[in-house]
Amino acid sequence: MQQVTIVGLGLIGASIGLGLRRWATDNGQRPSPFRIVGFDIELLHQNEAKRIKAVDRTTWTLTEALEGADLIVVATPPSAVPDVFTTIAEHAPDGAVVTDTCSTKAAVMRWASELLPARLHFVGGHPMAGKTQSIEGADADLFRGAVWVITPALTASQQAIETVLGMVQALGAEPRFLDPEEHDSFVAAISHLPFLLSVTLMQVTSSDAAWREMRQLAAGGFRDTTRLAMGSPQMYQDICATNASAIVRWLDRVIGELQQLRDLIADGSEQALAELRETFERAREARIEWAVLEQRSGESPHEPASELSQLSVGQHLQQLFLGGLITRRRPDKGQAGRKSTRQH
Repeated sequence: MQQVTIVGLGLIGASIGLGLRRWATDNGQRPSPFRIVGFDIELLHQNEAKRIKAVDRTTWTLTEALEGADLIVVATPPSAVPDVFTTIAEHAPDGAVVTDTCSTKAAVMRWASELLPARLHFVGGHPMAGKTQSIEGADADLFRGAVWVITPALTASQQAIETVLGMVQALGAEPRFLDPEEHDSFVAAISHLPFLLSVTLMQVTSSDAAWREMRQLAAGGFRDTTRLAMGSPQMYQDICATNASAIVRWLDRVIGELQQLRDLIADGSEQALAELRETFERAREARIEWAVLEQRSGESPHEPASELSQLSVGQHLQQLFLGGLITRRRPDKGQAGRKSTRQH
């Protein structure tokens, strides 16, 4: 039996546990070919993860959770990653595969390069799915149909990459390979920027003297636009700290666009209003085109991740659940008999 260790039992970590468990059940894997061990610094998260059966067991310490781990999933806020990587470097078994779910990748890849030893295989990841809830929103279907970005370290083996791809496809997500810097620029625009715009609208309106009366008129449009402001302040603080340059670049573009809209509205001339309408029409057409691509049955707007993603889920998972990792971790003949350096 192989072991998956999930570090961080919030929405993402608990949903991964639920999704993997359901994959095993749906595919008739009884008993399960793997056990799921969870760790979180919040005892309430540990207890809830066990209650909803997202994990088989939890541990008091991260060191204990790493014992015997074949696949380690780091699902913590970015600020916690360096400390987690330091502990993994000291206590994870030789040959273990390490992945993460952080929404910024360049900083995480740098920390992996600096902190994780060559005996471990790091494959960065980011599921493009989520909710404003924490573990109370955990869902085995959270990743179904979502893109899961993969950013392998240069030292990661093909088997390690296939292991992570197997997990991703078992969760129903679509793997896609991206350069870490490219990823950070993309998500700054389509994920981090919407949050900041949501926060801005909430700040501007709620700090106004008329908010008490104004909020009684707020309906669906305001509710939908400000929903992201309910996201975790700690998580988004970490995101801004680890993806500052890309976020600032997109903010500058938005500020410029808002200034242009402001000037056209203030002008009020027929020409200005015509330009304003053209802007609205272009945005509307772009939004409709994107919606059509998202909804079109049987066609995805995303390019295939790579030829590796064309393998069946069973082939991917074989690397993890049917002995692939055990084979890779088996000592060479020249190392036979040597004492293990694994720490406990």
